[in-house]
This record gives sequence, C-alpha cells and structure tokens, in this order.
Amino acid sequence: MDAREERSLAAGLFNRTWELFDARASDDELIHTAHASAYHWAQVGTAANRARGEWLCARVYSVLGRAEPALHHARRCLELVETHRDEMDDWDLPAAYEAVARAELLAGDREAAERAVEAGRSACAAIAEEEDRLPIERDLDSLALA
Repeated sequence: MDAREERSLAAGLFNRTWELFDARASDDELIHTAHASAYHWAQVGTAANRARGEWLCARVYSVLGRAEPALHHARRCLELVETHRDEMDDWDLPAAYEAVARAELLAGDREAAERAVEAGRSACAAIAEEEDRLPIERDLDSLALA
C-alpha cells in the first residue's frame, strides 16, 4: 500500500469509528477500528494526525469506561500536541485537554480533571473558528464537574 492509500485508510477508519459510536457497535469493534486508524496515521501522518489518533483512542476507552487505557492515550495525545505545537491546528490543544479531563474523571481524579477542564477552556479562547470551538466547549461542559 502506498502512502496515499494508507492515509485514505486511516481517515476512513477514523470516520468509521464515529459511525460505530452512533451505531452502538461492540466494544471490540470500536477499539480495533480506533487503533487501526491510529496505527495507519502513525505510519504516514503528521504529528497532528498522530495526536488525533491518540485522542480517538482515548475517547473510545473513556466511552467504554476503561480508565487506564483512556489515560494512557489522552496523555500521549497531550504530549504530542505540546511537543509539536507548530504543526497543530488551534483546536488540537483544547481537544487534548478535554481527553485528559475525561480520562482523569473516569479514573476518579476529580482535581486533575478540573485542572484539565480549566486548561481546555482557557485554550479554547485561541480557537479562531466558532465551528471548531463549540464542539470542544460542549465536550468540556458535558463533563459536569460543577
């Protein structure tokens, strides 16, 4: 498979993971699809693609109630975003904080989750486009830490 085909596969698997959320697919199918997307992005993608693959894995594990892998992938996402800031879009940092907050809350560390939510809200101020900012703000609000 050439790089173009692999990028297409990675993107298709990313989108398929969201379809599986909506279809309430099996846990295994969600996990495998998210990891397959992340794997292919790791082979041919940018640092932003790799961070977003980690974010997707964190989201899947959070939705499935699996704190340890959710934390692992959320922290890896944040690490990639912070290490490669110049390669990221303005919404990648707040999205990474949202993943960390969601995983920390699931793991039972409310204080760490609150810190991540606040960092995410602060980082949202740098998002230029409302259509990019609003979904992340809604995700942060959905954590109901108040």
